[in-house]
Amino acid sequence: MRQARKAGELSVSQRRAPLSGLADVAILPRTPVRLDDVDRRLLTLLARDARVSQRGLARELRMSPPAIGERIARLERAGVIRGYRVDVDWSALGYVTGYLAVTAIQGADQSEIMRALHQLPEVRDVAVITGSMDMLARIRVRDYTHLRRFLLEGVWQMPGIQRTETFLSLAEMPSKELSAELLDSDAGEAGDPEPDRGRPASASAGP
Repeated sequence: MRQARKAGELSVSQRRAPLSGLADVAILPRTPVRLDDVDRRLLTLLARDARVSQRGLARELRMSPPAIGERIARLERAGVIRGYRVDVDWSALGYVTGYLAVTAIQGADQSEIMRALHQLPEVRDVAVITGSMDMLARIRVRDYTHLRRFLLEGVWQMPGIQRTETFLSLAEMPSKELSAELLDSDAGEAGDPEPDRGRPASASAGP
């Protein structure tokens, strides 16, 4: 005789799939924004130096400063330019880079684990990965004591985590200007027609 289901117990059809919540926390792919050659060159210049003035960009691109301002505003509205940030040398502040690999308990809601990891101040980013582990987080810690506290008081207190592995960086290459290099490569492969450059820049423009 079949026993009655306990109060609060979910049927198989009612249980949430362990990976179903990832769409709620992960960055969703976007429809690519159509850019012309000037947009790409403008983004390359900003990627190399986000502090450059609109007048300086106008000189480089042989456009007027108002036309440059309009393009930047359009790229910001489209979400292509998400912000302007300080590039901190964390090693100068005594931090080292590490990586935390996480295996979740079978049936655990991985979106909740991902969200909880991302809220820890030591975690820079989190990705769900293929392979034997479920997630990989890039972290920054100062020393062994900091790492120990991060694991004991943070990560290992989270429900749903079965196993973790921690990897600390011993040697690193200098960071590449990846965004500028990718944009340069993209601009070389693009075949867009020459865009309207707007009003020509004034020859009497000051520095």
